[in-house]
Amino acid sequence: MSYTGIAEFTFGGKVYQTWYKVFGDLKESGKRPLVALHGGPGMSHHYMLRHKILYEKARIPVVVYDEIGNGKSSHALDEPKEFWNLEVFMVQLESLLRHLEISSDFDLLGHSWGGIVSASYAALRAPAGLKHLIVANSPADMVKFAEGTNALFEKHFPKELVTRVRELQESGQGESEEYQQGVGQFYKKFICSLDPWPEDVVESMKAIQTNGNVHNSLLGTSMLQPNGNLKNWSIVADLHKIRVPLLLISSPVDVVQEAAIIPYFLHTPKVKWVELPNTTHSPMSEDPERYFAAILAFLESVA
Repeated sequence: MSYTGIAEFTFGGKVYQTWYKVFGDLKESGKRPLVALHGGPGMSHHYMLRHKILYEKARIPVVVYDEIGNGKSSHALDEPKEFWNLEVFMVQLESLLRHLEISSDFDLLGHSWGGIVSASYAALRAPAGLKHLIVANSPADMVKFAEGTNALFEKHFPKELVTRVRELQESGQGESEEYQQGVGQFYKKFICSLDPWPEDVVESMKAIQTNGNVHNSLLGTSMLQPNGNLKNWSIVADLHKIRVPLLLISSPVDVVQEAAIIPYFLHTPKVKWVELPNTTHSPMSEDPERYFAAILAFLESVA
């Protein structure tokens, strides 16, 4: 079974709406629900629908939703750059948990940017009802993230392309067609290696084009040069506050390189790290069998 709904939340004195979809019965299943947060910033829920397999295989209820600024949730088009920060996304998540009446017992999974939101929520809010946290393909530090993406770019692409992209960055032409075509080659190799990209990935990426304000305000025009509100973000100093078991999922050829991931392993009290070698940044699409097997094993075996 599945159903959709709308949950309202208030932030800064205004009311916004969250669109969500639930697979399974949150009250009668007998299993703890998993809330899955999509990446971006500024993408939509579509590629995260694959997580419904956790309900189909193990009867674990799964909740996916569109974060504020995209998809079927409020787009908040008139909000200024400073509006787009972690606080609004954590308030949205917390409000959704209350609306669904699962805030006393739930698990969280965050992919990419969704991992930043979910890990921040776990560390800074310390929700009593959170029992497990899964962070997939997500950095603990944005400076280390940028260093890793640039090293990956330089290693795998011609020097001429790298030099030209750098020139365009430094001259403030990050939104130009030439620049986007250049970094697009990088994305096709390290965001999702499937050719063509699955329809659900394409659909999720379209959300950034629909409302680029979210992505540009938080990240910037390119992950090779983060210059948005997240450019100096780091959760490293707060990782010790995550007291629930953490599953860390990564890939050696992901845009999120090891240096940006390893703080989770070093500083979180209860952590298991699974690396999926045949994937890039989209393991749920590239190697779903191993990806979902790792998640199921973690949820079912870790108290």
